Amino acid sequence: MTYHRESIPGQESGFDFDPRFKKFHELMGKKIREILLVSTPYDAWIMEEDCRLSERIIHEYRGLNLSHPPRLHWVSTDSDALSAVEKQRFDMVVIISHYTDSDTASIGPEIQAKDSELPIIYLNHDVTDTLECVPNENDALDNVRTFLWTGNTDILLAIVKSVEDEMNVSHDTYTAGIRVIIFVEDSTEYISSLLPILYRELVIQTQAVMEEGLNEEHRLLAMRARPKILVANDYESAKDLYNLYKPYVLGIISDVRFPRECELDGNAGFRLLEEIKRDRFDIPLLLTSSESANAVKAQAIPATFVDKNSDSLHADVRSFFINHLGFGDFVFRSPDGPEIARAPNLQSLEKKLQEISEESFMYHCNRNDFSRWLFARSEIELASIVRPIRDEDFKDVESHRHYLVSIIHQRRISRQKGVVVNLDGKAFDHDTDFFKIGTGSLGGKGRGLAFISAYLRDNSGLHDQYDKISIRIPQTMVITTEGFDLFIRENDIDPASMFTLSDQEIADKFLKSSIPDQLENELRDYLNKINYPLAIRSSSLLEDAQFKAYAGLYKTYMLSNDDDDLECRLDQLTDAIKLVYASTYYKAPRDFAKRVGHRTEEEKMAVIVQKMVGDRFEDYFYPAMSGVAQSHNYYPFSKMKPEEGIATVALGLGKTVMEGQKALRFSPKYPEILPQRTSVDDILDNAQRFVYVLKLGMPCTNLDVDDDSTLEKFEISELHGHFPVMSLCSTYIPSEHRIRHTTQANGHLVLTFASVLKYGLFPLGEVLSSVLDLGQKGMGCPVEIEFSVKLYPDRQKKPEFYILQVRPMTVKAELKKVNISKEDINRTFCYSNHALGNTYNTDIKDIVYVKPDVFDPGRTPEVAQEIGKMNAELMRNGHQFLLVGPGRWGSADRWLGIPVSWSDISGVGAMVETSHANLKADPSQGSHFFHNITTLGINYINVLESKGDFFNWEWLTALPIHSELNFIAHVNLDHFMEIKVDGRESRCVMIYN
Repeated sequence: MTYHRESIPGQESGFDFDPRFKKFHELMGKKIREILLVSTPYDAWIMEEDCRLSERIIHEYRGLNLSHPPRLHWVSTDSDALSAVEKQRFDMVVIISHYTDSDTASIGPEIQAKDSELPIIYLNHDVTDTLECVPNENDALDNVRTFLWTGNTDILLAIVKSVEDEMNVSHDTYTAGIRVIIFVEDSTEYISSLLPILYRELVIQTQAVMEEGLNEEHRLLAMRARPKILVANDYESAKDLYNLYKPYVLGIISDVRFPRECELDGNAGFRLLEEIKRDRFDIPLLLTSSESANAVKAQAIPATFVDKNSDSLHADVRSFFINHLGFGDFVFRSPDGPEIARAPNLQSLEKKLQEISEESFMYHCNRNDFSRWLFARSEIELASIVRPIRDEDFKDVESHRHYLVSIIHQRRISRQKGVVVNLDGKAFDHDTDFFKIGTGSLGGKGRGLAFISAYLRDNSGLHDQYDKISIRIPQTMVITTEGFDLFIRENDIDPASMFTLSDQEIADKFLKSSIPDQLENELRDYLNKINYPLAIRSSSLLEDAQFKAYAGLYKTYMLSNDDDDLECRLDQLTDAIKLVYASTYYKAPRDFAKRVGHRTEEEKMAVIVQKMVGDRFEDYFYPAMSGVAQSHNYYPFSKMKPEEGIATVALGLGKTVMEGQKALRFSPKYPEILPQRTSVDDILDNAQRFVYVLKLGMPCTNLDVDDDSTLEKFEISELHGHFPVMSLCSTYIPSEHRIRHTTQANGHLVLTFASVLKYGLFPLGEVLSSVLDLGQKGMGCPVEIEFSVKLYPDRQKKPEFYILQVRPMTVKAELKKVNISKEDINRTFCYSNHALGNTYNTDIKDIVYVKPDVFDPGRTPEVAQEIGKMNAELMRNGHQFLLVGPGRWGSADRWLGIPVSWSDISGVGAMVETSHANLKADPSQGSHFFHNITTLGINYINVLESKGDFFNWEWLTALPIHSELNFIAHVNLDHFMEIKVDGRESRCVMIYN
């Protein structure tokens, strides 16, 4: 055979490539080692502890030669940041917005004044904060970038990789021919969303090609040769990057609209890709746009097109990596396009090359497909040999084929010499509070729980203060999001296809799917060593994220875990995990995601397997107390202050509180102030009536979309004799119309918690105040905790206070001041001194109300169904609306209010809760429904006529009805109403005239 070139790299040594990749030792020479983090303690903890950032870096991209993983140095103030930069050399500064007592826009320039080469990274919780947290355009600084921070540590990993790529690209391309992917995008939101996906795909695909048995040194060196991603924000910088690294460009991913010649150009992406295609026919191009009409223009380039508004955006980008950049399997095609075979690795490629037709072989050779696939998989030297080869270099096609097969075979043989297999050991320590399976994220709930566990450990003063109480988290295992990814991938589940199915259909599909074998084996080992009841909780990536937290939208299953048959227990546990996974795609979370601007496709689910808190009483298991406490009280009364918090507590499992049923609400600072219990009649009307417990000693129940099949609901009196009931109840004596704080008298049990709130059986208020203060200090914002308490008949044993969950709250009262004048009050049709939110809203002119003349407290579920139908219709027309009705919205107790779920009211802009003689309920601050309302900034107006509030029903019911159902009516106003809510005073007026 003859060659146009004098020699081909590797030929002289008979293709005996150096198995130690000597060139690769020199790659990625510049590294990020020291990072200064300016943030709250909570965000700092997430960076360092969520899935152990250092461990993730070692595992995920040791190939970047991070033998000394980046260390995070945390400070919380501007002055500390400036002092740290003066004392120590840092490689990067990360500034998270909303950190304590700081102006995030000023600190960056001050730091760069001290070190102009230092990269500054701004992480903002909300894309709308971007302009507030970076320097003005006139003061633009070099080495400054802004990203969106949602609590997902993947963005930090991507940022570190991106900065290192920029530092090393010049040396690594010219030294070893490393490939480059140019990513052109000017939107902070899309860069933050896509950049982690791009890097994750690079790492996954590069790791995937390392054949079984390859040792860690080979893996590390090959990973250094992965393609680099270079980000450009405008046309000129994109062209500069292309011209500079033209021989090494693997692909281009470009937006359509971005700056060109300092002005936003709607055709900049087309112009860029057309020029590159004319210059290099074989470079894969991807055009991204929020306008689907641009697909036709992309086809003319030609380039692959992805719609940014697509529900499968991430999957589409991943498809481009796999099908065009050379990642994933090599797909053999006939010249007219159909697939005829595929090869997942070098061994398979070698085999398939000998089997395919000459036409298919030449089709791929002429398109440089083999070299592109090898470059993408870090086979740089092999790809460099393959790329310049042409058919005319050989006497016939078969000689060409034989040569290609032979060099791939030699490569495979050389890299498998001296392989040592590394095994992962298994261990289970019964004294461990928190452990995990997998290397992915802990998810939002897992993050908060692991953070508070670490924070409790580091704050010994709390334990000293309550030395007679054990304050901790339950023993917890998290199946990280890696398990979810593997489950979705192995079962070929397409997230986009879930959007057309009902919740039950989704649950059925997931139950029929299989848990990955490795995960199932690890769970079997786990169950073989424990026999206590388990709570299987969701911990999605976005759940409990700051400022846009999801609460109560996913499923939790309680398992007795007491069957003698291990496989039976395993089946039930894996079913519970599958159903938690399935709830990722249920309607309520999908609707909530749309409202907060998230894609359901971006969501990933970790699962918490947690030891349940409580004791066995006969054939039932439950804690003495469970509840929710918040460090910010939206409805303070008497001498209470908003910052002193509020708590809701119930006997038994916390389902009572989470669903807004009757429970005891009190301020931890003032547990003696109980205005809803000022008389015997008030106590009897408002006392908790039902208790949820876990059934024991039953056959393994088949689980379904409803997560309460393993629970039992009892009247308080039915649990007479159980220690928690007898400790926390009092007795109502009808003949005296009096309540005695004892259970020894003859009468009816009434749950008052008097032994706790009055007589010191357990210092619940004090403990809650201390834990809330600690949580708020750590997270840098108001927090909400879920808790359970275990009491012992033996007073010598320490009572146990368990934190089941901690999450940030969203408090809007710190925003701009809203003034309500006397004139406003005179003109209003609704006035309240018990309003939630802080806003001036002029975007609503639709009102949906429960018709007062036909309202029946016994038919509230039917009312909820009608509201859901009306909500769907208004959402189709893009209308937010004001919802008005009696009782507690979102309560699971139909006798306290209307039991709407989030999906029933997802289009609501504001809600009014009016009084009704037959519905007596306090505002439910502890329910998941209430938490999601506050997270979204939806105004929640409580009209208490007895406290001076009013709603003009006469005016509303006199308006022309646009549409109506049996129990509700819809009014469409001629123009927009004014809704003013003063968060500082908790006052609201609604004006229409």
